[in-house]
Amino acid sequence: MFNLRKASRVVSRRYEQEMKASGLLPTQFSLLVAVRLMGPAPMTELAAALSMDRTTLSRNLRPLLREGCLSLDACGPDRRRRLIRLTPTGEERLRGALPCWQRAQESVEGVLGPGRLERLLADLAGLITGLDTPGRAGTPTTGSRSVEGTAPDNPSRGGRP
Repeated sequence: MFNLRKASRVVSRRYEQEMKASGLLPTQFSLLVAVRLMGPAPMTELAAALSMDRTTLSRNLRPLLREGCLSLDACGPDRRRRLIRLTPTGEERLRGALPCWQRAQESVEGVLGPGRLERLLADLAGLITGLDTPGRAGTPTTGSRSVEGTAPDNPSRGGRP
């Protein structure tokens, strides 16, 4: 398992390097993609889709809300329920960051090759499903809405954030 954690850090570092020019962190890019794919969503659903707890999601949302990339709007008669929405500014930032994300994807695919990358992504999806199942010991029991398999790690051909 040490290699899995190490690989995660190395890949994260590559994405951070490539994304630097966009002014977005990889986690921020993934959040923007998830909101774009899900449409307006409550925090609980967005957190579940990204396998994040609400506290981590809130911390990652703050700069995007402050910069006007996302909005947090009251929904319906219960003004306490809030939906996270992608703004035109967020859409523009997402489009601008896409080439950076694609370069990071291409560098990973360049090392693994397309076949190995697809197998790795499928294996990781299985791992996520197996470990992040609601009710399983040590996992969050938030909602079940997911963007898995739809959010782009290479938006031109589909994938995961």
